[in-house]
Amino acid sequence: MNILLHICCGPCSVYPVRVLRQQGYRITGRFYNPNIHPYKEFKKRLNTLEKYARDIELPLFIEREYGLTEFLRNVVFNEQQRCKFCYETRLEDCAKMAAEKGFPAFSSTLFYSKYQNHQLMRSVAERMAAKYGVEFVYHDFREGWQEGIDISIKEEMYRQPYCGCIYSEQERYDKSLRKKRRTQSLNNQDFLQKDAVAVNRRVEEREPELSVC
Repeated sequence: MNILLHICCGPCSVYPVRVLRQQGYRITGRFYNPNIHPYKEFKKRLNTLEKYARDIELPLFIEREYGLTEFLRNVVFNEQQRCKFCYETRLEDCAKMAAEKGFPAFSSTLFYSKYQNHQLMRSVAERMAAKYGVEFVYHDFREGWQEGIDISIKEEMYRQPYCGCIYSEQERYDKSLRKKRRTQSLNNQDFLQKDAVAVNRRVEEREPELSVC
């Protein structure tokens, strides 16, 4: 079966392409990632993918236009939902292209990442599959996380240090932001623990209730 595979970057494609080919799929890649920041990072990831695709004879449909402006217009003031928008944008593009170009199915290398929300991505992908009348092929590629890393290092591929968008770049490098979030997380855990203790105390202090069958 022919399948259109959304590809976020070269290293993340290594294991998914190998698995899907072993399963008998004839793969064409789709590079569409308007979230990537900055432009030099966008070019590095694209160049790395194109070289690897040539090496493994993987045809590609590439969106070369840098789409950061449109991406930011849709997530500014709604940053907490940016990942959901990012999933929807890329997976819808792939599902739509699959339908337009006659591919019966699509999938994505996003399902290789241990850092993405798999439940949300799968829900979005299945919704897009229904919308465009194509099959979504799900596989939890995280099982090959280390294998993909090892091969990409052996192939001397450029390996990006953050997910892609400007927000994830800050989360990767801004130590003060990471420290602030760790503090907030610890405070939340402390609050939840104290609340649980208070609830248990109130339960213990209540008079026993009659059991009615």
